[in-house]
Amino acid sequence: MKFKKWIYAIGLLVLTSVTAVAQSGTTKEIQYLSGTDVKNSKTWDFRVTGGRKSGVWSSIPVPSHWEQHGFGNYNYGRDYVTYGKNFRFKDEKGLYKHEFEVPISWQGKDVYIVFEGSMTDTEVKINGRSAGPIHQGAFYRFKYNISDKLKYGQKNLLEATVSKMSADKSVNNAERLADYWIFGGIFRPVLLEALPKEHIDWVSIDAKASGSFNLNVYLKNAGSGREVFAEMVDKAGRVVGTGSVKTTGKDSVVNLKTTVKQPALWSAETPNLYKVNIYLKYNGKVVYETSEKFGFRTIEVRKQDGIYINGTKIKIKGVNRHVFWPESGRATYPEADLIDVKLIKEMNMNAVRCSHYPPDANFLRVCDSLGLYVIDELAGWQKAYNTKVGEARVKEMVTRDANHPSILFWSNGNEGGHNKELDDDFAKYDLSARTVIHAHHRPGNAINGIDCNHYEDYYSAEKIVADTNLYMPTEFLHAMHDGGGAAGLADMWDLHWNSKKGVGGFIWDFADEGIMRADLNNMIDVNGTNAADGIVGPHREKEGSFNAIREIYSPVRISLKALPENFKGEIPVENRFNFINLKECSFEWELLKFNKRQYDSAGYTLINKGVMSAPDVAPVAKGILKVNLPAGWKSCDALAIRAYDPYKNEVYRWVWKVKSNTQLLEDVLNAEKADGIVVATETDSSISLKANGISINLSKRTGKLIHVKNDKNPGLSFDDGPVLVSGNSTFTGMKLIKEGPHTIVEASYTGDMTVRWKMQPSGWVEVSYQYSLNGKYPFAGISFNYPEGLVTGVKWLGKGPYRVWKNRLQGVTFNVFEKRYNNTQTGTSPWIFPEFKGYYSEVVWMELSTMEGKFTIASPDNDLFVRLFDFYASNGQEPHPQLPTGNISFLDGIPPVGSKMGINYESVKGLGPGSDLNEFNGPIKRTLYFYFGVPKPVED
Repeated sequence: MKFKKWIYAIGLLVLTSVTAVAQSGTTKEIQYLSGTDVKNSKTWDFRVTGGRKSGVWSSIPVPSHWEQHGFGNYNYGRDYVTYGKNFRFKDEKGLYKHEFEVPISWQGKDVYIVFEGSMTDTEVKINGRSAGPIHQGAFYRFKYNISDKLKYGQKNLLEATVSKMSADKSVNNAERLADYWIFGGIFRPVLLEALPKEHIDWVSIDAKASGSFNLNVYLKNAGSGREVFAEMVDKAGRVVGTGSVKTTGKDSVVNLKTTVKQPALWSAETPNLYKVNIYLKYNGKVVYETSEKFGFRTIEVRKQDGIYINGTKIKIKGVNRHVFWPESGRATYPEADLIDVKLIKEMNMNAVRCSHYPPDANFLRVCDSLGLYVIDELAGWQKAYNTKVGEARVKEMVTRDANHPSILFWSNGNEGGHNKELDDDFAKYDLSARTVIHAHHRPGNAINGIDCNHYEDYYSAEKIVADTNLYMPTEFLHAMHDGGGAAGLADMWDLHWNSKKGVGGFIWDFADEGIMRADLNNMIDVNGTNAADGIVGPHREKEGSFNAIREIYSPVRISLKALPENFKGEIPVENRFNFINLKECSFEWELLKFNKRQYDSAGYTLINKGVMSAPDVAPVAKGILKVNLPAGWKSCDALAIRAYDPYKNEVYRWVWKVKSNTQLLEDVLNAEKADGIVVATETDSSISLKANGISINLSKRTGKLIHVKNDKNPGLSFDDGPVLVSGNSTFTGMKLIKEGPHTIVEASYTGDMTVRWKMQPSGWVEVSYQYSLNGKYPFAGISFNYPEGLVTGVKWLGKGPYRVWKNRLQGVTFNVFEKRYNNTQTGTSPWIFPEFKGYYSEVVWMELSTMEGKFTIASPDNDLFVRLFDFYASNGQEPHPQLPTGNISFLDGIPPVGSKMGINYESVKGLGPGSDLNEFNGPIKRTLYFYFGVPKPVED
């Protein structure tokens, strides 16, 4: 099934399961007053008291945020910094009205009105009568019994007053004064539930890996002598276990225990789900029935050892996620949940932290079914709820979410937003008594044996994992703009993987929180540097860290950098799955021919492919992956290997060059006629070389390229180099010398550089240079200049399609890539990826298209980085990191990047060994080739 159709099918399945109205009188009947989600809304009457369109009754779709429909003001939670402490939205309220009917058949039932989420204080009236106390807290399901306020079979009036700011200071501190967008409105669905007077209110499940099944059933109005009967059903619909218990007196809760033999266990790698059908019976007749999905799994926090699922130690590969979409803010829809879970799993992650509040319930259902570990978090950005409010919010959160097998931990707030009096409240409603953590940013705040301290550097983390507690940073490698994310992740991940008490952690964060501003011509606003923190853009545009994380976190770990000369088809492999043997996976090999430089599309031609035998490698063990290649395979350009998990999802694809750069460049360098005459001309100020209609002119005063001419066009403005980007070099002179049939221009320098220019009869210019460096440098190599405004595109053979940094070299593979010019600065509009400007890695050849014509660069030497123009990774107080001189550079070393948490050298260095500066000891030699014209087509 195609992806889009599959998304629709899953979304429809989830929606159907939620909205189905039972025909029997023994089940819960549901009637939606709002739409089921933001894309399937219903219109209510609406008026806002402040900001845009204030004071006038009109209409609004529900669920939604009123800001997205032209009402009120836009506010970021840090407006108290931007605008001072007098909040523009402190008196902003939304008044909702909606008429509805309920069937006469509901008379005599318990009828509840349920709000899945409303921002933030919500007062509800039915037919002019209060439904109950004002609810405080934006992200929680709440409900009122309105049976006595309804007119059955007639029109009823719902009125809701929603205050954007709470009357309770602690609610504002926990939810509103935060580093994220603040909205108003009924943003999750509103519905009616009709139940028999005697019914099951909710259930709490504890299903262990051993097969033990423990169930608390919370009853409403149940008399004595009732039987509570439960049957466990597997995915094929087979009943695999049953149990029952009788009520005595008017029990409000009963406990039922049974055992299922050899259940299929739930984990992020094996998301096996069951369903329990629960019946309330009297004299053998069903009074009420309900069902819940669950998974058999055991979560253990073994202090000073690790986190265990089903007796197996796991490592967390996680990301933080806001509930957010540009058009609709935190009002969401099923397809969006599915998209996000699939993207997180595509990065080979296995966990998500719901920051900084409980998500919509459907997101947890998708995590259950596709397999993600979850931290479910009580709101409390950096300050906590008071105890009275907090106790109620914990109950609402846990009673809604406790039966999701995906949830590993409850988080009691974030970074100081921990009301410790609430720590023991979670277990009151969670029969499985999951561990409670504090997601904090200060040392010394470990709880229950887990230290979650945020943004420690690599060397601090080394000390923490050697200390007493397990270390699981709930935020690290802050991915503002193009910093953080995967930068430094390889070192940090290896540290956690190889440390007994290193658990892994959660990158901050998944997506840029950009809202489409209805008041600014639909501009996407990330509030400066506050919300541009994502690995993907607002519409889930993949940034460079996406694929890098995918490679670093790949559970099939292949570290082979290049094929050895005597390659016999054996590739070392490490299994970093926790529960899956590699023999359950599948592997394919491909032999490739890279497409030609000119008149071919980008990409490759597939010459041959085949299936490999999956090796028998147990979880966390090492082995050998064997590929049997056909005769003549060395005539191809490259070998690719694809790995697939047991569900046929591609884990990663690796590509290695079969041919050397010299071999790959044979056709490129020999494409032009080679029988031309090289003419050298010297004046008092310059030396020029010309062949095949192409000429270069070099300054005898500076040693730099002055200009390039081509008889077929006005010339190219490529000049002002070479300049050594690090080290010392002062030009001392230039001379023409003869070496056999070749005329060479040799430029001399004091210090660390020598350069030789040679024009080939074909018009190719060969530049051989040598420089010497000793010590640590952010970058090394030479630079030229070219006007960025004249560039229209680039095509290259090398690694791509994304740019790289020294501490984020992963996630790129060999191919012929092509892209049009863009001026993307990561984290800001227009989110066109991959970025055009940046460091390109392992370039064999590169062709730049410009308004003046094309020119090509090539190198027979490995490990060439090409820098294109001016760019940055992060833009805090100043752009970071520093760039080499010039704007087109040919480099042997490029800089690492930091994150929002620090961009000076010391803080970047702190991300680990791979984030230190480049160290050089002695001379470096490299040869470049330039062709300053449109190349001829290459014949096969």
